[in-house]
Amino acid sequence: MTDHAVSQKPLSVVILAAGKGKRMGDPERAKVLTPLFDKPLLGYVLDQAAALAPSRIVVIIGHQRDAVRAFVGEYSPTSTCAEQLEQLGTGHAVMQTHQALEGFEGDVLILSGDVPLVRTSTLEHLVQQHRDSAATATVLSARVPDATGYGRILRDGQGALQSIIEHKDASDEQRAIDEINSGIYVVNAHALFEALSQVNNSNAQQEYYLTDIIGIFGAQGKNITAWCGPSWEELHGINTPADLQRAADIMSSGTLAS
Repeated sequence: MTDHAVSQKPLSVVILAAGKGKRMGDPERAKVLTPLFDKPLLGYVLDQAAALAPSRIVVIIGHQRDAVRAFVGEYSPTSTCAEQLEQLGTGHAVMQTHQALEGFEGDVLILSGDVPLVRTSTLEHLVQQHRDSAATATVLSARVPDATGYGRILRDGQGALQSIIEHKDASDEQRAIDEINSGIYVVNAHALFEALSQVNNSNAQQEYYLTDIIGIFGAQGKNITAWCGPSWEELHGINTPADLQRAADIMSSGTLAS
């Protein structure tokens, strides 16, 4: 995969980094600033973004936003921050980047600030898959041994992506699906904000889910795809101290070396 292959079209990166991370047990620190070995989780994700040489990097900040902003300013001075003052869900969070991405024509890669192990090669392939299939939106998915808590990928009889359903809203049959949403997407910028304006919060959490844009695009007949990544372990998210230890173990094992 060449750098040229990924840079045929402008790319911006949005990083979700506003959450509280209540289950980490440290209310005084934003979850994304939790250290994993030598740097905070967000540092790894900023590295993921920078490796793709995007036009813009926008970090969505909320909980402990001053501390997160200070870290971003020091670690990645060319990145900008967008504030999510109320925690109303991932869809609402991405809406806060509208001003920072004003005038941008291209694709937006959405990353999670608490998913530190994703390889550059995986993101390059995701972006290329998105462009090769001329998709409006592409989801990075994975098949996992235990899908509890994750959004499930819903496909039709031909295997095409239909929508994503959050675990709390899923039926027992849907919860049996082992293909999960990683929370990482590539979306056409114009279509992204158009769809976000149609997202509502009529769900178990009463939040504005970013995942709902996939169903919106599907209903509009737009081309949506899900690309199943090569390693579910690199999509390991950090929600608890046990998750953090698991990430450290994965890194120490060397199995995810690019």
